[in-house]
Amino acid sequence: MVNYKELGLVNTKEMFAKAIKGGYAIPAFNFNNMEQLQAIVKAAVETKSPVILQVSKGARNYANQTLLRYMAEGAVEYAKELGCNHPEIVLHLDHGDSFELCKSCVDMGFSSVMIDGSHLPYEENVALTKKVVDYAHQYGVTVEGELGVLAGVEDEVCADHHTYTNPEEVIDFATRTGCDSLAISIGTSHGAYKFKPEQCHVDPATGRLVPPPLAFEVLDGVMEKLPGFPIVLHGSSSVPQEEVETINKYGGKLEAAIGIPEEELRKAAKSAVCKINIDSDSRLAMTAAIREVFATKPAEFDPRKYLGPARDNMEKLYKHKIINVLGSDNKLAQLD
Repeated sequence: MVNYKELGLVNTKEMFAKAIKGGYAIPAFNFNNMEQLQAIVKAAVETKSPVILQVSKGARNYANQTLLRYMAEGAVEYAKELGCNHPEIVLHLDHGDSFELCKSCVDMGFSSVMIDGSHLPYEENVALTKKVVDYAHQYGVTVEGELGVLAGVEDEVCADHHTYTNPEEVIDFATRTGCDSLAISIGTSHGAYKFKPEQCHVDPATGRLVPPPLAFEVLDGVMEKLPGFPIVLHGSSSVPQEEVETINKYGGKLEAAIGIPEEELRKAAKSAVCKINIDSDSRLAMTAAIREVFATKPAEFDPRKYLGPARDNMEKLYKHKIINVLGSDNKLAQLD
């Protein structure tokens, strides 16, 4: 058993309370490898932002659970080395699909876990989430539950349609499960293909597709029922078109890749939404930089020469999200 405090990590309890009060959201960035982790930590330190390092079930299998434990500990020490004496870093399981997986993460030093029972019948979702909460809370680990279903594909999570969260269920769910935060469905979507072209309209000024607006009335309904309760948005990548264009320019084939407009995420971040998940944007930034190196320097074979630019491009993206979208810059409890 490894407690997250031994690794220098924090859970989300105080972090979320401050975010709700301050009208900003905590960035939750998924990572799979060292370059992504370096970019996230450097961006968070340089913007003086708290940050959530997210690991999906697939990423955990890819990176190895033991290495992840030491990578998380290393992330804290790296932040201190960069000059942040009091980093606020969470290691979070994204879309845990079983009690056993969540328990294993708690036991290996995660400071926060998500149990996603949203695909189950309501009562089964309640029972599973409560079981995870009862175990995690013994060790001070915070738990995120989910009500409603997001469309799209992310690792093992796949759904072909939205099921908006029912505000009438949230009080019962939060009370009976004891979860610390709640992921809801208001129209965000997993992956880089969040909307079909027929769901969108064309911006006459840019010629680009514009997706339908998020269902803020659902968010308002949830906040009315659970005032001050931490809300989470999954599937919130904006799919930057400049990265898509770079990928396509250098041999990629991303057609009609559309994300969530950043102005909608800015609006959400000022509400009770205190955690916003971003994964696909990082993948796009990494892929765009690597493709450009491969295309413009075809003789290059040193991984550092293409992973280095990829890391720099991701860091630039993370800083932009923190400062211009989520508003979490300069929000560390103890600024150094």
